[in-house]
Amino acid sequence: MSSAAEERTSISNSYWQGRNVLVTGATGLLGGWLAPALIGRGAKVTALARHEAPHSLLARGGWLPRISSVFGSVCDRDLIRGLLAERSFETIFHLGGQPLVDVARKDPVSTLETNVRGCWILLDAAREAGVGQIVMASSEKAYGAGSRMPYREDAPLQGRYPYGVSKSCADLIAGMYAHTYGVRVAIARCVNLFGGGDRNFSRLIPGVIQATLRSQSFQIRGDGKSIRDFLYVEDAVEAYLTLAEHLAEDASLAGEAFNFCQGLHMTMLDLTEKILALMGRPELRPVVQNIGKPDHLSQGLDASKAHQRLGWEARIGLEEGLRRTIAWYRQHMQEAVAVAPVGA
Repeated sequence: MSSAAEERTSISNSYWQGRNVLVTGATGLLGGWLAPALIGRGAKVTALARHEAPHSLLARGGWLPRISSVFGSVCDRDLIRGLLAERSFETIFHLGGQPLVDVARKDPVSTLETNVRGCWILLDAAREAGVGQIVMASSEKAYGAGSRMPYREDAPLQGRYPYGVSKSCADLIAGMYAHTYGVRVAIARCVNLFGGGDRNFSRLIPGVIQATLRSQSFQIRGDGKSIRDFLYVEDAVEAYLTLAEHLAEDASLAGEAFNFCQGLHMTMLDLTEKILALMGRPELRPVVQNIGKPDHLSQGLDASKAHQRLGWEARIGLEEGLRRTIAWYRQHMQEAVAVAPVGA
């Protein structure tokens, strides 16, 4: 680690020491890595989740005794208002939501309910409680399918499909609360996250790893030519922590969005073959079904703003991130091969 990185880590640790933090959606992939990182920096963490998740990273890693757990929906206004009024949170990481594109297509109403209504309920409760700062999880899909890529933060929000629309709406609502009511909220727009502990095997990377551990060929429903970018989860954790720290110091960041990505542009087929090579099973070539209708053929972000204004950069490259992720699933192979069907 460079001296500059060590200095930033030291400052970060000092900032979070004793800080009262709420993490919604804490049983998901990002929450399962973010909450332990906060605890490691000395924060007092409360985790909000819809229900107990015995197979979550928090449970598997033995973190639950060090966390105050609250179970319920982010759409429960009475619960959220009461929780924020009683516990005087200094920082909130709002990760809770419905994160799956395919689920959103099948059930748009519940997706909009969770991702949009849940957003304004949390932000309004934060406004009433005077929460110090909020970092809200968004997505590259909030941009929709514009013609100019990679997308910068000033690109229009024009989601067209259920998941993207839910993110476009939530981002606009966050901006409203920042500019109208002075709520200190910033938006983190990440590309596809990956890492150990992701139990959504419909996603490409965990799906390919699971199939390979089963000695099966992964099934790509589309044509395999969709271009995506991927960010290792530990880099995403640093992005969220860095954004929160800067937001605390600089009120002008309220209402601002920041892109976080590696700047990769890989097809799904190329990434699948890379994983197979790293796992030593190149002969398990994926089955390209060429069915289904993808939300976007290509997507990519420009993270220059995060580099310049936050000093953030991804530190873990794709290959190293994949090696770490593969190692995690190998270690937990019995469970990994037993959950969910193969294919994405």
